[in-house]
Amino acid sequence: MNDYRLNRRTRRDFLKLAGSTALALKMTKTCLAGDMNEVISSQSLSSQTASRDTQITLFLCGDVMTGRGIDQVLPYPGNPQIHEPYMTSAKDYVKLAEETNGPIPKPVNFAYIWGDALEELRRANPDVRIINLETAVTASSEFWAGKGIHYRMQPRNIPCISAAKIDCCVLSNNHVLDWGYAGLTETLTTLTGANIKTAGAGRNLSEAEAPAVIEVAGKGRVMVFGFGDESSGIPSLWGARSDRPGVNLLPDLSENTVRRIAERISGFKQKGDCVVASIHWGGNWGYKVLSAQREFAHRLIDQAHVDVVHGHSSHHPKGVELYKGKPILFGCGDFLNDYEGISGYEEFRGDLALMYFVTMDFITGNLVSLVMIPMQVRRFRLNCAHSDDVRWLQQVMDRESRLLGGRIEPVNDRSFALSVRS
Repeated sequence: MNDYRLNRRTRRDFLKLAGSTALALKMTKTCLAGDMNEVISSQSLSSQTASRDTQITLFLCGDVMTGRGIDQVLPYPGNPQIHEPYMTSAKDYVKLAEETNGPIPKPVNFAYIWGDALEELRRANPDVRIINLETAVTASSEFWAGKGIHYRMQPRNIPCISAAKIDCCVLSNNHVLDWGYAGLTETLTTLTGANIKTAGAGRNLSEAEAPAVIEVAGKGRVMVFGFGDESSGIPSLWGARSDRPGVNLLPDLSENTVRRIAERISGFKQKGDCVVASIHWGGNWGYKVLSAQREFAHRLIDQAHVDVVHGHSSHHPKGVELYKGKPILFGCGDFLNDYEGISGYEEFRGDLALMYFVTMDFITGNLVSLVMIPMQVRRFRLNCAHSDDVRWLQQVMDRESRLLGGRIEPVNDRSFALSVRS
C-alpha cells in the first residue's frame, strides 16, 4: 500500500466530521458463506475427482495494518507520536473512526479486530494462513526521515496477529522499515518469538530472499516467497544487502529477474510443494492491471513454477486471473486499516475487504477453487458485509476479471468464486 496522503481539503473534511457522528454499525448477524466443500463440488474441474487428501487450502488477504490508530486501541498502546503533515498523534485516527462509525470499546481484546472473519476462518479451516503485515512491530523511535507516513505497533500487541492463527506474515512492503533498521530487526524478532514465519524481509539479503516454509501435516509444504516492487512506494534504499537488513526488492519485472527467481525457487522446491509468490506492487487506486505485471506473473508460473501469485498494495481488490490452472490475485486490497473518516476515492469502496480461500490440488498443481468472502471495516473491526455490498463487489470483480479472461460468479448472498469450469 502506498502512503495514504492527506491534502488540505481532505483535512478540512475531517474537521467537519467532528460536528456529527455517523450511525454505529448495526450489523450483528453471522456471515453464512456456505460450506467450502459445497463450493468445490459445484465446480467442474479436471482435478475434481482427486481425493480431498490431495488438496490444500490457503487463506490469503491483502494489507493488514495493525499500527498507528489500531495500535492505540489494543491492550498495550505504544507511543502515539507520529510524523505526518496533518497528524501528530495516532490517537487522532481513533477519533476520526469514532466520529464516523461510533465508539470503540477501548481497550479491545486481541481478537477484536478480526471480528466476523474469525468465524469464516473457523468454517473454512484453511491449512495455511498468509497476510501482508503492513506495519513495523517495534518500540523504536528512529523513524525514517523524509517519509510521510510511519506505521508502528507495540511488540506487546503481537497477540492480535496470533489471535487469527496467522502462519506467515509477508514483510516485503513499504512500511516495514518505517522505524529504521532497528525497527525491522525488532519486527523479525517479535514475529519469530510468536512462532509466526516471515517472508520478503530479513537481517540480510539471504534472509530476505529465503522462503517461509510451512509444513502441512499429512499433505506437504507451502513455501512463501516475498517480493517488493518500487512501484508500491518502497524506497530503493530499503533493499536488503549482504551486510544490511531490508526487503527483497525486485530490480525490475524483466525476464532476467524471473530467471533469477526461478533459480532461487528451484533450490528449495520439492515435489508436491505449493509455491506462493507474494508481491507488493502498484499504486493505491485504480483497477487497471499493467501489462508488465501480468507478463511477470505469467513468467513466474511458466518459468519459476509458482503455483499462486499473491499481489497486494492496492487499497481495494483488483481482478483475478486463472492462468494455466494457477490463480493470480493482482491486488487483494486492504484488509485491516485505520482509514475510517478519511474522504476521497469513495467510488472504490475502500471500506470493503476480501477474504480469499484458495484450494489447490498438490498432485496436479492446479486450482480447485477460489472463494472470496467480503467483509467491511467498521470501528477497526472486520464485519460481515451487507448483501447489497457483496453483490456490488461481485459485479466489480467480475467486470475486472473478465478483462483477464476470468469470471466471478455468486455462490450465495455472502460469497462469490472464480469460475474454473473448463
